[in-house]
Amino acid sequence: MTSSLATQRRLVVTGDDFGFSPQVNQGILQAHLQGVLTSASLMVTGAAVEEAVELAHRHPSLAVGLHLVLTQEKAVLPPEQIPHLVNPEGYFNASPLVAGLRYQFVPQARQELSWEVRAQLEKFRRTGLPLSHVDGHMHLHCHPVVLDILAQVAGEFGIRVVRLPLEEVPWESGLWLPDLLLGKIFARLRRHGEKIFGSQGVRLADRVYGLQATGRINEAYLLDLIPRLQGDLIEVYTHPALGHPAAGEHELLALVSERVRATLEGHGFALTNFLEAVL
Repeated sequence: MTSSLATQRRLVVTGDDFGFSPQVNQGILQAHLQGVLTSASLMVTGAAVEEAVELAHRHPSLAVGLHLVLTQEKAVLPPEQIPHLVNPEGYFNASPLVAGLRYQFVPQARQELSWEVRAQLEKFRRTGLPLSHVDGHMHLHCHPVVLDILAQVAGEFGIRVVRLPLEEVPWESGLWLPDLLLGKIFARLRRHGEKIFGSQGVRLADRVYGLQATGRINEAYLLDLIPRLQGDLIEVYTHPALGHPAAGEHELLALVSERVRATLEGHGFALTNFLEAVL
């Protein structure tokens, strides 16, 4: 760790869904090379995962973690091995709520879930990329059953950081009550994570921002957020993409904004990633 990172507040800016499509891959790469994005979260079953892995190897300054997929998208394991998790085509339930309830209350699903989590970690390991962190699509990795699985395999797979959202709810938010309720749910999940990961040496960022503004991050949002960021090791996660969807283009423009970079510098932030920050 450099002396500047040791003395400054450190900010990790992550792009999710790496490997989902060429548009997402190129958006993440552009946000890294031309903007403030420092990390990416890889969907190992994404349609463009091979391209994403190649780009990551060509640009080693981009730290890459695993974006666990346990809802909506395709699994690593074949359907006949995990019939309580996926449909005959190998896709998880499209509803995170329904998927989460199955993981909680169906014993066969919990057993198969442990196999699938391990399979995704193993597929990431085969990419040859250092594992920066673990998070998940639609936050299903925050499910207590999944957190327990990750804690069990953390040492084996070298998991050093897990994303658990924690951000303040602004009083001026137009969705104050839903945001407050969502924040309380994730605060409780975070307390569970702190308890089980502490003995494993797995770190959590002091604050993780992005949950309340998913799909709505733009330059104005970041310029307003930066002065309010709390903590010494902070993550802001985003979903940049080229062209499609439209929200991804807005997030990309925000991440390459010179005003955003200048504001970060003005508030004393050092851009980093979890491979650098957690040594």
